[in-house]
Formats: sequence, structure tokens, C-alpha cells
Amino acid sequence: MSNDERTRAPGGFTGRRWLFPSALIHELDPDAGSSRRPRRTARDWAVDFSCFLLAVLIGLAAAQSLPEETGLPHSLAVLDQVLGALSCAAVWLRRRWPVGLAVAMILVGLLSNCSGGAGMVALFTLAVHRPFRYVAWTGGAGLALVPLLYWVRPDPDLPYVAVVAFTALLTVSITGWGMLVRSKRMLMLSLRDRAHRAETEARLRAEQAQRLAREAIAREMHDVLAHRLTLLSVHAGALEFRPDAPREEIARAAGVIRESAHEALQDLREIIGVLRAGDAEESSGGRPQPTLAALDALVAECREAGMKVTLDHRVADPAAVPASVGRTAYRIAQEALTNARKHAPGTEVTVRLTGAPGDGLTITVANPAPPAEVPPVPGSGQGLIGLTERATLAGGRLHHGTRPDGGFEVGGWLPWPRG
Repeated sequence: MSNDERTRAPGGFTGRRWLFPSALIHELDPDAGSSRRPRRTARDWAVDFSCFLLAVLIGLAAAQSLPEETGLPHSLAVLDQVLGALSCAAVWLRRRWPVGLAVAMILVGLLSNCSGGAGMVALFTLAVHRPFRYVAWTGGAGLALVPLLYWVRPDPDLPYVAVVAFTALLTVSITGWGMLVRSKRMLMLSLRDRAHRAETEARLRAEQAQRLAREAIAREMHDVLAHRLTLLSVHAGALEFRPDAPREEIARAAGVIRESAHEALQDLREIIGVLRAGDAEESSGGRPQPTLAALDALVAECREAGMKVTLDHRVADPAAVPASVGRTAYRIAQEALTNARKHAPGTEVTVRLTGAPGDGLTITVANPAPPAEVPPVPGSGQGLIGLTERATLAGGRLHHGTRPDGGFEVGGWLPWPRG
């Protein structure tokens, strides 16, 4: 099958072009402009020729009955046939001007019985291609003029009431048929639009899921690597500014740098594993995620780096804290300690942890103002934004800000359900 014989529309619609009406293809074709008039397809030519032939046959039948009308002048009979012929020719214009042709056929029908077939075709075309309000006004006007038409020019074979009722029923039937065809086309277009919207929404949901996954990975990478890299920076700076330090201190600093670099690489592999296998918590082969029980090790690591950290741990059984809550509390403490090391070096940081089942878990990390002015660090505040979102997703809340004494405090509350 060649490309010219098929048409493809948004939403995945594919079909043989010649089997569909040009107006429908015009709506389904993504390349069709709204101002370009659609070209007739093979189906359109066949339907238009059939309509023209039907109008001609009905016109010929009406022309044969003209001599039987009593009191009909010869000039009016000739005018009737001429108008009927012109009406049949006008059927070929029904797709371009459906409203104008239907209105004109009502007026011509008052003078020409031979144009009855063309009038039926025009009314059907109007019902197919235009909304109901056009059909109601035009069809209603035609029905209102039917009694007058057969009163002026009575049918030679049928009684007045019978011919009026038959003509009215035929008009209503043709109008209903055209509206049925239009409703089927509108249904096809609505299904196409619905499918197109469904595809668009699915694509947007996929993009949103990807964006959320990237943001989660970025937060995790920031929370994990910022702490390790800060330790590397502190000890590397110490080696740079004290090249004459004792060998034991240099060896200890080099050991911390090596251990921190190793841990950073391990954390980086774990985060990359999230990209390959999904959530790191569900990955059986990944490293265990830190929980509240690892808080003591975090504080000890910071003390080894030279920080002054006071830990006030008032949770009797850290192992009883839910894993997700403990992990969030650990990340809050880790980020707050990292920020204190960067923005308030040399100060004493206090980490306070309290809570019980049913009351929730409260964590506070505070430090006084630094003794000297500290140059600003690029990218400040991004980690706290991520922690706020992390705490909110866990059902808790997080606050941070400057204290009255010039220090800084990060505090959070996380839900800890009973049992």
C-alpha cells in the first residue's frame, strides 16, 4: 500500500484515505490547515454523483407530472424545469456552501417542483455538515412552507392532507438521517481527541515521574556526598596549611581522606544503582541505608574531622524507630552538621534528639554564630530545601533559620506511630 492511500492522524488513527469523507479527513489530518478547503476523495465523488443522479431522477419524475397539473401556464412549467435543472447542477456545490444551498432550495422549491430532489439533498448535506441550529431554522422554515406550497400547487394524484403529511415526514426523516451521520462523525472525532489527550497525559505523567526520580536522586546525592566531600576538604586544607605537622597527624588526616573518599565512592555506586534497579531500599544487593542507630557514628566521624559536636540523645531505643523516620532524621542531622562545618567553622554544634512512640521524633541541630566572618558558599540553601521536602513527604515538618544570638538552628518533627 502506498503512502498516498493512507492517512494518519494524531492519536494513532490510520485508514485508507479514499474510504473516508474529505471533511472528516480534514479534521483528522495533522497537516491540514483550518483555512484550506478539503479536496474530494474517491468516496466523495461517488456520493456526490449518486446525489446528483438522485436529484435528476426525482426532477425528471416531477417534470413528467407537470402536464397533469390543472391551470399551470406553459411559461411557469418551463421555468419549473429550468430551475430544476439548475438545482440539480447546484448539487455539486453542496459541500462548499451547505447553508446557502439549503436556503436557496427552499426559495426555489416554491416555484419549481422539479427541484424537490435537489432540495432533499441540500437539507441532508446541511444536517451532516452544520450544527443543529442551522438545521432547525432551515428545516423549520421548509416545513412551515409545505402546506402553502401544496395549497397553491396541489398534487394531481394525492389528497392535500396526505401529500403534506408525507412531505413533512420525508423532511424530518432526511434531517434525522443527516444528523445521525453527523453524530457518528463527531463521535469518531471525540474518540480521536480522547485518545490523543490520553497519550499526552501519559507522556506528561512519564515525564513528571522521571523529573521526580531525578529530583529524588539529586537530593540523595547531595545529602550523601556533601558530608563526605566536606570532610575531604577539611583534611586536605589542614594538610595544605600545615605541611610541617607531625607524621602521626599527617597519617591520620590521610587515613580520614582515604576513608572518606572510599565511603563517597560507595555512596555514589549506591545512588547509581538506584538508576539501574529502582529504589535503593528495595535493592537486595545495595548497601544498607543509614538509620537512627548510625547517628552516633556520624557524630564520631565529625569529631574526628575536628568539629566540636555535643550529642543529646534521649531516645531510649533507637532500633524501635521506623526505618523511614530514622533515615530522614539521620539525613537532617547529616545536612545540618555539614552546613555548620561550612558556614560556622570552629563553633560547637549541639544535636538534640527526643521522642517516643505516639509523640513523634524531634531533632534539633543548633550552632552559635561563627567567631569571624565566613565567606559565602555557592549553592547555599539547596540542601535545606530538599530536606524540607523530604520531611514533608514523610508526614513531618522542618524549620530552619537564624537564632537571636546570631547562630543557626535546624529543627524537625517526624511522625512516630505507636506499635
